[in-house]
Amino acid sequence: MNGAESLVQSLLAAGIDTCFANPGTSEMHFVSALDRHPGMRCVLGLFEGVVTGAADGYGRMMDKPAVTLLHCGPGLTNGMANLHNARRANTPVLNLIGDQATSIVHMDPPLSADTTALANTLSVWTRRSTDPARVATDAMEGVRASMEAPGVASLILPSDAAWGDGGQIAAYLPPAPPTGPTGLAVDRAAQMLTNGKKTVLLLSNRALREGPLKIAGRIAHKTGARLMTLSQIPRLQAGLGRVPIERIPYNVDLSIKALDGVEQIIQIGAREPVNFFAYPGKPNVPMPEGCTCHMVTRPDQDHMAALDAIAEAVKATEDAPLPAAPDHGTLSGAISPEALGAAINQNLPDNAIIVDESVSYGRALLPSFSTAKPHDYLHLNGGSIGLGIPMATGAAVAAPGRRVVALQADGSALYTLQGLWTQAREGLDVTTVILSNRRYAILQGEMTAVGANLGPAAQELFNLDRPATDWQSIAKGFGIPATQAADMESLVDQLNRANATSGPQLIELMI
Repeated sequence: MNGAESLVQSLLAAGIDTCFANPGTSEMHFVSALDRHPGMRCVLGLFEGVVTGAADGYGRMMDKPAVTLLHCGPGLTNGMANLHNARRANTPVLNLIGDQATSIVHMDPPLSADTTALANTLSVWTRRSTDPARVATDAMEGVRASMEAPGVASLILPSDAAWGDGGQIAAYLPPAPPTGPTGLAVDRAAQMLTNGKKTVLLLSNRALREGPLKIAGRIAHKTGARLMTLSQIPRLQAGLGRVPIERIPYNVDLSIKALDGVEQIIQIGAREPVNFFAYPGKPNVPMPEGCTCHMVTRPDQDHMAALDAIAEAVKATEDAPLPAAPDHGTLSGAISPEALGAAINQNLPDNAIIVDESVSYGRALLPSFSTAKPHDYLHLNGGSIGLGIPMATGAAVAAPGRRVVALQADGSALYTLQGLWTQAREGLDVTTVILSNRRYAILQGEMTAVGANLGPAAQELFNLDRPATDWQSIAKGFGIPATQAADMESLVDQLNRANATSGPQLIELMI
């Protein structure tokens, strides 16, 4: 048994049965081992950014890693933008990165790179495995690390370690259970919630699941605290019957306004709020000066235990009242963000997954989703655009039988549009709504925010209308049926038809 065979068999025995791949020469023995040891679902991405983004979507939905198969340092580099997003979302991912054999690496062949250094920039765990007898054991340690952190783990596999004899099957290493909060952290949170100051209970990561949100809702209902999350959301279980949560806006002025008057923030799985960028004459954080932040649990800790303990300390036993479904009536007329939110609210399929890379156009959509049918909501984390199409692909692989509705800005879609081909090849149930304004609207807003002048030269860098992108032709070229909507009547009709049709569909929404 060679190293690659032991690796495949050990991954399968550990329940890691999905691989998003864009392989090259260094990975051929792993690819060959897949034929001899069936059971691994291999999903081909035409670009490594699709591979890594799909692994992010899969990991968020499964709470366990998919494998990515990447080719040497350049292949890893091509996928790094969406690995950055996965790192920021605390998503479990296991990268398998083929590399030069030890016999040739000292000769500096053309694809050589410092792959370990590249992987270290975004991984919670990195190892270069050179002994076929250790390959599977190293992989199991990587799987455990990706789930404990949680985050991206990277195993670098020189090709001779894959083809060399002496491979040994390794046992699954279960992750240690997450630790709970300290008693001091809980006591201080309880004191803050009862001291009469304006308080935010800030949740993120797995604290945004239905169970923790229900307990957080009780705490907020009892104490008057506001329930909030950061501007970027890894995975939120939302919809009717679930506790809604307010999002801190991305826009620096709006975020400052949203937190105006807040005196203290209690963090459950959330980092301290900070702006995406520094802006001239504006603070770097959205909180008022003097606001106190208190972390109860880090992303890797047990948020449910923390919320249960806090609820008990403040005697929060009554569930929070939940909003009812609004009556939007018949939707017609011009497209607007509010109308789009209402259309998704009214027409979301049962148990759907919303993938949101709507960027600037969709920043106010989340409240609309809170009264839609129960669903999972995945958002762009890390700010590196080009995640939406791949993340929808990975989420659909992870959750067969559930419709994925992807709200996708047109400019960022162009970064990884190859993911549409993967959706067609795999027959994935994804409805992609391209929000087509044929420009990078977010950059126009950022020019204003930093106080720079938006002149003709800058405008040329933001416009995508010369020539205009033909999304219907692009989708059809990748094997996906596509339509175009320019008003609410046609959008609702096309949305319902797409969601009721098996396989991927695309709607270009002219905004």
